[in-house]
Amino acid sequence: MKLKIVEKMSARLGLLACGLVMVGGCTAEIGRKPFESDVKCLREQMGTTMQLSFPIAANTCQRMSDHNFVFSRNHKHAEPLPLKLRGAPDLQKMADEYGYSYTK
Repeated sequence: MKLKIVEKMSARLGLLACGLVMVGGCTAEIGRKPFESDVKCLREQMGTTMQLSFPIAANTCQRMSDHNFVFSRNHKHAEPLPLKLRGAPDLQKMADEYGYSYTK
């Protein structure tokens, strides 16, 4: 009887571990919610109680060319994509000030 319980427990733990690896391999960019715009992410990061500066918020929100996929082929050559700051002239001004590339 104990053997069946141990087998079921290890099978469940194995499934849980596989699930975590699968989910961890395709996580969204760090600091972002899926389908969140760059402008919204920047405003949320800069509006927290910590009052992050623009460079820290931009580094948190900026997407990478490999989408931060853990098992990417070009992980060593991933580059930051320009921020999409359409309709946010204040953020565009800060991006110019700190040298971040962006699209209007």
